[in-house]
This record gives sequence, C-alpha cells and structure tokens, in this order.
Amino acid sequence: MIWHRTLLLTAALLLPAQTTPPAPEKPEQLAPYFPTPETIVVKMLELGHLKAGEKMFDLGSGDGRIVIAAAGKFHADSTGVELDPQLARESETKIRQKHLQKIARIIEGDIVRQNYSSADLITVYLFPSSNDKIQPMLERQLKKGTRIVAHDFEFRGWTPEKTEVIEDDGEGRSHTLFLYRR
Repeated sequence: MIWHRTLLLTAALLLPAQTTPPAPEKPEQLAPYFPTPETIVVKMLELGHLKAGEKMFDLGSGDGRIVIAAAGKFHADSTGVELDPQLARESETKIRQKHLQKIARIIEGDIVRQNYSSADLITVYLFPSSNDKIQPMLERQLKKGTRIVAHDFEFRGWTPEKTEVIEDDGEGRSHTLFLYRR
C-alpha cells in the first residue's frame, strides 16, 4: 500500500504540470456607440473626396450609416469594422435591405487587427486616445495619398489638409471634421 502511494507521488512529480492556455486578449472598445448625424455623414464623405469604385473603411462603424452612404450615394467599395456583434448584425441587415451587399460589408472585429492598405479613404469618430492607438498602425499600412477624415477629434502630430466646422447640424451642436492625407 505504501509503495502505491510512493509510486503515485513520484509519477505526479515527474509528469509535466498541465497549464491552462491564456485566455485570448479581449479587444478594447475604443469609443462608445454615438451615431454620426446623417448630414455629417455626407459631409465627411464629401470632404474625403470619395469617388465611385474607391475603397473606404469606417473604423468603429456602429450602425453602418457611413458605410451605407458611401456605397449607396457615392458607389464606393465600403467596409465597416465594428466590435459590437449586435451593431455589426444590424448593419449587415440594413446593407442587405438596401441591396448593397456587393459593395458594402461589415467586419465584426477589432479595428486594430485589420489591414487597411487598400484604402483610398478612412473615416473615424473615435476619442483622441483611441486615435493615438490607431495612428501608428495607419502610418504603417496606408499607401501614399490615402485620405483620412476624423470627426470631432484630431490625430496628434498630423497636420490636417483641411478643417471644416459645421456650426449646427440641426441637433443643437457643432461638429469639426479634419481631412488628412498620407
């Protein structure tokens, strides 16, 4: 009986300890869902000089309104990236209802884990600290000439090519749009 205990104890000491693999890192939410007014959506895309057939990405696309406008009104190849699964599903449903699925799509995922090297235009409505987090990635990935339109919050260290202030969007507040070019 004692030799059984000794054998079990020896086996337990000699076998490698089983470790639990680390949990996958949870993506960080870079901004709360706060929809851009429709009038500002169009102004963002106009300021970004979006043309038919160009590739545009909306980072943190929420309910998909910028993606849908880019595809529907500007005939651009439009992709939104949204972390919230519910918002991503709602966006995809709206895209299908408008029959835009050939040129519009939503990626449910983390905006910092995507490739934007094919972009002609990027739109963002993120906090300044979030812009700081994505800025190095955009600097690495974006091709020369890619345009970036930021809503309300600048990218530090980048000089906007143009700044547009919209005094009142009908909702009682002003908006500032910043156009950058890489």
